[in-house]
Amino acid sequence: MGLVIDLKPGEKILIGDAVITNDSQRTRLHIAGDAAILREKDVMQEEDSDTPCKKIFFLIQCMYLARNPREYHKKYFELVREVQHASPSSAFFFMQINEKIIEGTYYKALKLGKELIAHEKELIEHATGQATTG
Repeated sequence: MGLVIDLKPGEKILIGDAVITNDSQRTRLHIAGDAAILREKDVMQEEDSDTPCKKIFFLIQCMYLARNPREYHKKYFELVREVQHASPSSAFFFMQINEKIIEGTYYKALKLGKELIAHEKELIEHATGQATTG
């Protein structure tokens, strides 16, 4: 069974290299195959990758959408080393994400990347909360 996606009027979806925009009424798509698929609301624009973990997420997204994902690996692993050095607690997330990247299951790596961003947000909130009270 393929993927079933309901699109709201005007909603966009990326399927492979194509951006598909729904017309003026709800639509249900049944999609079969191995193409990369992302809803517009799940796409991170490069200008929105304003923290180290968001930059990592953006690189994973690029891998997922790319014909040659390996072209992003070097930059990704360099950034991972920097983040792990600054935040050792992130190692657990990177172990899981790296495993998915090595397997070539980039969509699963993206889902884990969202958890990494949430972890980063908690760390920032904790650090700024302590800075203001400390």
